[in-house]
Formats: sequence, C-alpha cells, structure tokens
Amino acid sequence: MTEMLLAAPAVEDPAPVPPVMPMDSECCESGCERCVWTVYQEEKLAHERRYAAWLKRHPEACPAP
Repeated sequence: MTEMLLAAPAVEDPAPVPPVMPMDSECCESGCERCVWTVYQEEKLAHERRYAAWLKRHPEACPAP
C-alpha cells in the first residue's frame, strides 16, 4: 500500500513573508560591501525559494493562471 504524505494545513504552515524593501534613505551610497539593497536582494531570492517550496506543499494556494 502506498502512503500519501499529507501537507500540513496552511494554518499550521503559513506562507513565508517577503522581506520589506528598504527605503531610499537607508542606503548611505558609500559603496558598502553589505549594502541594504544587496541584503534585500539576497533576502528576496531566499524568500522566493521558500515560497516555491511552500507552494509545492500547498498546491491549493497556487494562483489561477
């Protein structure tokens, strides 16, 4: 018998929250190695990976085409 793995309901496994975009005033424009915009882009990419994994666990939440 094949067992189906059931995903936890979305209430118990909420969708990941995207990072907050920094305000223009948060960047000092001095070429910092860890600029707020660099950190934001890294967090945004990580969020997209987490969200894609979450959508695989919760296909019912996929937006209609």
